[in-house]
Amino acid sequence: MDPFATATEMLAALRARKASAIELLELHRRRIARHNPELNAIVEPDFERARQAADAADRRRLAGQDAPLLGLPMTLKESINVRGLRTTIGMPFWKDARVDYDAPVTARVQAAGAVVMGKTNVPQMLADWQASNPVYGRTNNPWDLARTPGGSSGGSAAALAAGLTPLEFGSDIGGSIRVPAALCGVYGHRPSDSAMPRCGQFPFPPMPNSALVMAVLGPMARSAEDLEGALEVAAGPEVGEDVAWRLVLPPARHERLAAFRVAILPALDWMPLDTEIATTLEAIAARLARLGCTVKRAQPEGFGDHRELFTLYLSLLSAITSSLLPEERRRANLEVLRTRDDEWSRASQRGIEAAAPEYLAWIGQRERYRAAWRAFFREWDVVLAPAFFTPAYPHWDKPTPATPESIGKTLDVNGTPALERLGLFYPAVATVPGQPATAFPAGRTRAGLPIGLQAIGPYLEDRTPIRFAALVARELGGFTPPPRYAAD
Repeated sequence: MDPFATATEMLAALRARKASAIELLELHRRRIARHNPELNAIVEPDFERARQAADAADRRRLAGQDAPLLGLPMTLKESINVRGLRTTIGMPFWKDARVDYDAPVTARVQAAGAVVMGKTNVPQMLADWQASNPVYGRTNNPWDLARTPGGSSGGSAAALAAGLTPLEFGSDIGGSIRVPAALCGVYGHRPSDSAMPRCGQFPFPPMPNSALVMAVLGPMARSAEDLEGALEVAAGPEVGEDVAWRLVLPPARHERLAAFRVAILPALDWMPLDTEIATTLEAIAARLARLGCTVKRAQPEGFGDHRELFTLYLSLLSAITSSLLPEERRRANLEVLRTRDDEWSRASQRGIEAAAPEYLAWIGQRERYRAAWRAFFREWDVVLAPAFFTPAYPHWDKPTPATPESIGKTLDVNGTPALERLGLFYPAVATVPGQPATAFPAGRTRAGLPIGLQAIGPYLEDRTPIRFAALVARELGGFTPPPRYAAD
């Protein structure tokens, strides 16, 4: 079996008895043994239990049974709890922390018959676009080992791109699904804000907390069709709400690419963007227009230059993440932010210092953005935008806790230094209002690095941006294996 087959193709082979669950598990175990030492993508292997699960899946098949993911090997992000495995989020003081329960997403994929092989690497506290930490070490990008695979679901994207796993679930509050997908040339879907349970992974406790907005869990794969299948399995209400609530995602708005009304997010003077990414976006927009799509630069009314949205995002993000830190760590982060005098640092500082009334006011402001998007998507089907402002960049050692130097860290964008934190902007466009967004491969740079874009869709119409990405792949091409790993 081709290790770069999609999850959908592997499941078809299982159902046709052309492959067994044990054979697929062994295929991936061998590839992990061969390639993971240099990638360091899968950091919590669980092959003994996976073999038991694969054997059980094969016996179920022989008995004539089926399930959506029956016998499919897969992995989960390290921050997602799996009973008996460690959840450290890369922090040394949790290096021996094993959990005794499964996250809802873990329970749902296992109930659907998936064979969980292990967990994939993350940065410390999930707070970086790299995947490096003192517990597990650094994950490398399969397209260039000297570069980051993205974060915080960096191990997830690297494992998918290198053919070490066919399906993953990551998490996303700052682009942590979409950025690694873009940097590694795979697919990732940030679901609508309430489409999946949030609990069961760091930083969220075992029980739901409705005040912790914006962060979601979502699937990652090598095809858009795989994203839809995984979402079908894992989507649904939070713990407790499943007594009465049911989630029925509507079908995609269109089945033909030419029927889509595609808004292109306008460029911004203050927001840097790599020229090759900008050129790719323009080329795809032009190609879509030639194929019959309605294509125009557009955004919701009143959004202006998005500075207000980005300020709101940084304040909410800091309020949420700092509330989960020990007081000593929170104070240290605040002191670092106070050393800088720029509008984005001040927004983050306000988030850490916020009182309840201010936080509630920000939630109200967020609802106004949500209303604007609802109105906008009456006329448009998807918004096409960059997923990140630069391709994969070279590794750098990021201190934890943060220092004034790390807060002021810059990345090279078109030969000019740009604040690393500005990379949060393009993910934030969908994150603030809780819109679904699908990251997909869109091309490669002259140096051969992947370029990814995101299709932002209407709230709770997740199938629409996923289907758009699938149709784009049929016209323009989808996932391509990194040459280093495609040869064997």
